[in-house]
Amino acid sequence: MTAALTPTSRVLDWCLHLLVAGLLALAGGRAVADGRAQAGLVVAVAAVCALIYAAGPLLPRIRTSRRAAAGWLAALSAAWLVLMALTPDGVWVAFPLYFLQLHLLPRRAGLAAVAVTTLAAITAFAAHQGSFSPAIALGPALGAAVAVAVVWGYQALYRESEHRRRLIDELTATRADLARAQHAAGVLSERERLAREIHDTLAQGLSSIQLLLRAAGRTLPSTSENAARYVEQARQAAADNLAEARRFVAGHTPPALDDTTLAGALERLCAGTSARHRITAHFRPTGEPVPLPAAHEVALLRIAQAALANTVRHAHAATVEVTLSYLGDHIALDIVDDGTGFDLDHLPRPDPEHGGFGLAAMRARTQALGGTLTIESAPGQGTALAAQLPLDAEPEGHS
Repeated sequence: MTAALTPTSRVLDWCLHLLVAGLLALAGGRAVADGRAQAGLVVAVAAVCALIYAAGPLLPRIRTSRRAAAGWLAALSAAWLVLMALTPDGVWVAFPLYFLQLHLLPRRAGLAAVAVTTLAAITAFAAHQGSFSPAIALGPALGAAVAVAVVWGYQALYRESEHRRRLIDELTATRADLARAQHAAGVLSERERLAREIHDTLAQGLSSIQLLLRAAGRTLPSTSENAARYVEQARQAAADNLAEARRFVAGHTPPALDDTTLAGALERLCAGTSARHRITAHFRPTGEPVPLPAAHEVALLRIAQAALANTVRHAHAATVEVTLSYLGDHIALDIVDDGTGFDLDHLPRPDPEHGGFGLAAMRARTQALGGTLTIESAPGQGTALAAQLPLDAEPEGHS
């Protein structure tokens, strides 16, 4: 496999074309102007050189095949040697030949061709002068050195430019990949947040409505007064969850926290749970209350809502104790019931039909705020849930 040629700009190509045409015209023109005996032959050979040179850019293989380029250069060099034999003015054509040889041939072959061309130019020019002197060798040798420096310098700059271009392309691709990964992570995080919010609000509220309406259905045949109370509670639960949905869509805090503290919201939550279900929920705050970040209040309220909903649905408990403790640099929420409990090692998998997302959502909420969630339970021994959040830690994903 041959190495690819270093691309050149159109301006450089045209400069080389004009240089060759000008030097060939100079050789033919001077031969005619001086009235040399072989002037016609010089003009003819110069024209042949021009035709061979002009054929190069028209042949696509010259730029894609080293072998084709070498053949074209050999033909051009042969015509140039004939021109050199006829007139000393042909020595100037050696200079553009250097550029062509260095550009079209491999590095070592190009350098060897330049050396041979330089030697031929010096020899032919000395033969025309009838003597040899360092001044005769200086011109072709200096021209060869300049050509080597210019072509190799250009190739080095091109390689460096290509290297930087590839680095920039890789950086751009990496940034695009990073942006896609961050977008995917953001979408996943928002999806998880929405799942937690929907589970802790709409799903739990609808479940409560279902239980209340089921109770209403059982009591309708005998006690219409109880049925009316259950239906009213179901209506109120639906209204509360409608408010939750509207606030959630608008991105506001839960309505339970409007115009009250977290302790007040938890107290009302326990009172509402006791009124709607056959369970007694007690709330007890401890410690010196301090202002809490909104994210902490929302998280603890949602955890309490989910825990009480699980207690009502699954625990068959008679009482549940909710304790909010201010512990200086921590805030703790403890929820303890006297229900049937469960085996922590055999929790059911989350299922869209039957739920099971509550504990995972609670744990995700506490971890997002740098806190911990502890659950203790055993069959027949009730359940104790403890959520602790630090008051001086940044939520995960924030600087």
